[in-house]
Amino acid sequence: MRIGNRIVFSLMVLAAMAIVADPAFAQEKPADNMQIVLEKVRADKKFLVAENMELTEAEGQAFWPVYDRYQDELFLLRVRTAKLIADYASALPKMTNDIARSLLDEVLAIESLGVMLRQVYLSEFRRVLPEVKVARYYQIENKIQAALFYELARNIPLAKAAK
Repeated sequence: MRIGNRIVFSLMVLAAMAIVADPAFAQEKPADNMQIVLEKVRADKKFLVAENMELTEAEGQAFWPVYDRYQDELFLLRVRTAKLIADYASALPKMTNDIARSLLDEVLAIESLGVMLRQVYLSEFRRVLPEVKVARYYQIENKIQAALFYELARNIPLAKAAK
């Protein structure tokens, strides 16, 4: 499976759009345009998953509703991650130990929630797919997440104490 630049870019747009979803920014961007972009990103990801899952018709009928619920919850973590990135960017010039501690605590909280979410949905995916296809799906999700995290890490500067 190849995770193309298009999906990574789409996921980065999703993270950026999540920041815009914050009510403080809502007045600056038309909600309709944001919704269209979010739907496009989700459709691109769903296409990538569909292209690589090799589902039978019966498996697809059982899988996609679980997938959609999982993506809805995963989106909430992406929104939280986008807010964390925005908070980090605004704190970077004035970084203190207290701010760094708070940001790191949030990173670990998001990571923990991600693990819990994957564990909760594992049993749901196992109910609707054979184990090999569940493993394949989790591999696809991991590859997408790794590509997204790589791009984020590449573009986020290391923390420095304020001078």
